[in-house]
Amino acid sequence: MKLVIIGGSGAGKSTQAQGLCTYFNIPLISSDEILRDAIAQRAASCRSIAVFCPEGFSPENSLPEGSAEQDAANLLGHQRRFAIPSFPYLSHLPQSYMETGELVTNEMIIESIQIELKKPDFKDGWVLEGYPRTAEQAEELDFLLDHLGHNLDWAIYLQVPQAVMVNRSMGRFLPDDLPEIVQRRVETFYDRTVPILEYYDRRRRLLTINGDQSPEAVQQDIITLLITSQ
Repeated sequence: MKLVIIGGSGAGKSTQAQGLCTYFNIPLISSDEILRDAIAQRAASCRSIAVFCPEGFSPENSLPEGSAEQDAANLLGHQRRFAIPSFPYLSHLPQSYMETGELVTNEMIIESIQIELKKPDFKDGWVLEGYPRTAEQAEELDFLLDHLGHNLDWAIYLQVPQAVMVNRSMGRFLPDDLPEIVQRRVETFYDRTVPILEYYDRRRRLLTINGDQSPEAVQQDIITLLITSQ
């Protein structure tokens, strides 16, 4: 089973994605986790650079050539100039995008999804949560899936009223769930993400689920629809 979970902030995407992964015994790809990992790596890299590279100091030009210290300094200098090697597209703006509630750029996330989908564990199925969020991203994802020989089974839309999305998000007490950020996310969802439903509906790949229920009821509705739609 190869699935995409669509929904606004607070719609329950993460909960349902994890439940489906457990039920079908398939791996999860979470764009939010990819971004958080990239931010954590960047922060760790910056802390290391701060230790070795005080302001105004360039260690790669200040240590004996060929020494271990010089090699380490060269590596840190490379990280400082080119950011995080393992996330080449995620190192530039993700923290600011998450803080303001804006969508991340497509280039920041699509390469990491491609890396995951090439792994053997993802050959027979997966759940993608947090991406795509626009019709353009959905089309880009389709091109990627075709290139990799994957076929999307369903895009599952968790339909939740706006007020419920806001209340749920505010109740999570996460650092980036401030009122103005939550409101921006909800507005962004309706402004940019709703057209994605038309994209998948035209391709007969859309399943709409009432997300304004208990997580258990939502999960059961999804599984029932997936089984009857095979």
